Amino acid sequence: MYRKSTLEDAMNDPDSASALVPAGDQTDARSQALVTLEALADETREHLKHSKAANTRRAYRADWTDFSEWCRQHNRVPLPASPDTVALYLTHCARGLKPSTLQRRMATISEAHRAAEHESPTKSTLVRSTWQGIRREKGIATQGKEPALTDHIHCMVEHLPKGKLLSTRDRALLLVGFAGAMRRSELVGLDFSDVVDTEDGLVVTIRRSKTDQYGSGRKIGIPFGSTPLTCPVRSLRAWIRETGIQEGPLFRAVDRHGKVSETRLSDRTVARVVKRALKAAGRDVEKFAGHSLRAGLATQAAMGGASERSIQDQTGHKSLLVLRRYIRDGSLFRENAAAKTGL
Repeated sequence: MYRKSTLEDAMNDPDSASALVPAGDQTDARSQALVTLEALADETREHLKHSKAANTRRAYRADWTDFSEWCRQHNRVPLPASPDTVALYLTHCARGLKPSTLQRRMATISEAHRAAEHESPTKSTLVRSTWQGIRREKGIATQGKEPALTDHIHCMVEHLPKGKLLSTRDRALLLVGFAGAMRRSELVGLDFSDVVDTEDGLVVTIRRSKTDQYGSGRKIGIPFGSTPLTCPVRSLRAWIRETGIQEGPLFRAVDRHGKVSETRLSDRTVARVVKRALKAAGRDVEKFAGHSLRAGLATQAAMGGASERSIQDQTGHKSLLVLRRYIRDGSLFRENAAAKTGL
């Protein structure tokens, strides 16, 4: 006969594990049950690890380390933290950090308390009022990176060193990233199998993204460019042809000897490629980063009169409010009311 027993009971009490199997050879059954439970526990820990995106986990670790260190220096308890401890910490951080970073710090503190089954101090009136005052004083407008428009893209690819495999990769990375309006993580996350080369261009499957953490996936089309130099399709074909990549990560590191790595690039490499190419073109690089490619496509498409829907189909934005920040910038002079006044 079987007796009901919970997984939690079996994990906490080895003797109860034997109740998960029929009566008989209890020694073998108990050993097998414990092995099964340990395997399930390992899988559960792996699932918990992937409950947050890798970048989010890194940010949370760094935020919690900073908060804990501040508490240690000021003889405060980080967990569970009192509301006045969090309010003082926010005031301290507000001297040099952006409101967006402060908001993430609060989320980290809240998440740590929730995980430890403590009431989050961020819900208190004191912390909420302190946060509201900081927002009013510092403002909440974000200062994103400049969009890399078509002119920037032309300059970047034109000034890549000739005849180097690294330049072949960078050209493909820049052009595919721009034409696909991809986030950095989406771009470096592409595998060879995610790209289908057709007569009309590339059909790219983005399997996971910031707004698609569960991997529903979506497809985008990347058409041929008007000239070979800035054509994303031809540039990716050249990268694949010269490297012989037929499986695994699409964009990989290339060392100074021209040897291609087996592992994919980190998302930070995208920003380095953008800045390096702009610097070679004699442009100011401080206002540009990896996100400039994605922002650039949305802005340039709006300047060219593309519809909101077509831009959203390419970028994959879930929120039109976020997308319209780029569209608004790209449309400032395309349909300007002041231009119709006859001045």
